[in-house]
Amino acid sequence: MAEEKNTSSVEQGVKTIIAALGSLPNTPGVYRMLSDKGEALYVGKAKSLKKRVASYTKIERQPIRLQRMIAQTKAMEFVQTHTEAEALLLESNLIKKLKPRYNVLLRDDKSFPYILLTGDHDCPQVMKHRGAKKRKGTYYGPFAGAGDVNRTIATLQRAFMLRNCTDNYFAQRSRPCLQYHIKRCTAPCVGHVTSAEYGEQVAQAKDFLDGKSKAIQARFAKDMQKSSADEDYEKAGEYRDRIKALTAVQSHQDIEVSGIKDADVMGLYQKAGKACIQVFFFRAGRNYGNRSYFPRHDKDDQPEHVLSAFMAQFYENKPVPREIVVSHAVEEKVLLEEALGSKVDHGVKIVKPARGARRRLLDFVLKNAAGALKRNMAEQAAEVEFLNGVAELFGMDEPPARIEVFDNSHISGTNMVGAMIVAGAEGFRKNSYRKFNIKKADASDDVGMMREVMERRFGRALKEGVDRSGEDWPDLLLIDGGQGQFNAVKDVLEEFGILAEVTLVSIAKGEDRNAGRERFFMESKKPFQLPVNDPVLHYLQRLRDEAHRFAIGSHRVRRKKQMVSSPLDDIAGIGAKRKKALLHHFGSGKEVAKAGIEDLEAVEGISKAVAQKIYDHFH
Repeated sequence: MAEEKNTSSVEQGVKTIIAALGSLPNTPGVYRMLSDKGEALYVGKAKSLKKRVASYTKIERQPIRLQRMIAQTKAMEFVQTHTEAEALLLESNLIKKLKPRYNVLLRDDKSFPYILLTGDHDCPQVMKHRGAKKRKGTYYGPFAGAGDVNRTIATLQRAFMLRNCTDNYFAQRSRPCLQYHIKRCTAPCVGHVTSAEYGEQVAQAKDFLDGKSKAIQARFAKDMQKSSADEDYEKAGEYRDRIKALTAVQSHQDIEVSGIKDADVMGLYQKAGKACIQVFFFRAGRNYGNRSYFPRHDKDDQPEHVLSAFMAQFYENKPVPREIVVSHAVEEKVLLEEALGSKVDHGVKIVKPARGARRRLLDFVLKNAAGALKRNMAEQAAEVEFLNGVAELFGMDEPPARIEVFDNSHISGTNMVGAMIVAGAEGFRKNSYRKFNIKKADASDDVGMMREVMERRFGRALKEGVDRSGEDWPDLLLIDGGQGQFNAVKDVLEEFGILAEVTLVSIAKGEDRNAGRERFFMESKKPFQLPVNDPVLHYLQRLRDEAHRFAIGSHRVRRKKQMVSSPLDDIAGIGAKRKKALLHHFGSGKEVAKAGIEDLEAVEGISKAVAQKIYDHFH
């Protein structure tokens, strides 16, 4: 019977595809296969939509995985593009957005940090930057992680004595700060060097970041010898220390390959149906660090397909270097080069070396990938064991695929924030974390805060029609709190009619807040404790502590934002320039709020209409 039902489903899926074929053109585009709930099963691109989609009707030629996908297909959607390269870029964008279950999927997609030498000040600041490149200046990167950036910035300070203070701090100095005294800055803020002299320091730093470190060292060595010959030993010592700083960073970035300037090196290692792609970043001939990725894919997918799909998604929102060195030949190499090249103002070349220095580098990268995959699989095995223990402890039918943990944070009822973290077999899913700015609950009502968070979490999900059998729906809710919080969350789940669909547990801190004495609250069960050395207790503590960390961090961000906020921020049409003029004229936001219309009109840039708008806002 099951086989007959599956055959019938496949036939129905084929009928759905045939029905869509009638109106399809022989042009490039992207197609989506949708389930009966409207979720994307698969996103694909095609040089000819009609020919590509028609191939799915030949069911006997499809592997078992695609037969399952066709059986679940209840509708299809299409987007025509001008070229196949455009289709490839759109496909990667939709895959990252929709996360179809039958596509190779890049799960960890954090942004990369950069080094910014600001260009809007006479004495540029060196700083770490992440996000949109809106500020004027020169950006260097990407770096694999914050640690790589911090080490390089520390080197720039030791070797070139560049300031890292904000422009506001710089403007307020009347004497040098500690950075000057520990020889990390030349104190241009108080005139110890002129703007021109500081500009020479910046030029040297740029040469270093552009890969001219050996020339810089040679110049420093020459200056050190001259200072020594002039018996200016203190100056000679400074140059010696700066040379040491450059040597230290070069020894840390010990991977150098002749001929590689701007390139990403990607090595893919597969084992037991899982894959790790290790990416090393080279800019200006120097290694800017490396990062491991573990894309989701079918166990039968070939490395060429996995690597090609990964690259299309990886560069969807990242700068593309001139050269990408890969361990496996990628599918549709020429098309991928064309598509990636269209995103930048230079050509892109994908290279699979067979010998030489690049091949030796790839062997090193693959060795790192194999080690990373081994560690990842060991960590996942441990996570699965913990989840099995959680299921047994809480009487669940099977291990939870998704655990959501909630905590609140505030200080005396101000800047109240609720936090949700998510965990599963792969560990913490940080891209699923959420924070809730609590608006309605009373300042002293912790139970009311938790109620509001739950109402917003599940009220929005149900309103948007989230698939309650999908990966975005929790199996276990872990609440930081006692019986009061448990009852509040239980009431909310009952109101929404979903209490039976999730396992609800509240974890209260132990006596004197001692770890190991936590009490657990569940429905129809007396509060209980676990032995202090129980591994499952340690796992649950780790989840609770991560939620606590995220809640505190979110609260601090909100509190900091409030500290620098102004009553003028909420007035439509009042930008930075007008706000600055108002504050300069009246001294504070409170004084602006007290001002009359005529007083407001006296401020430069404030018309009668704008003055009326400001007055009406406060009155």
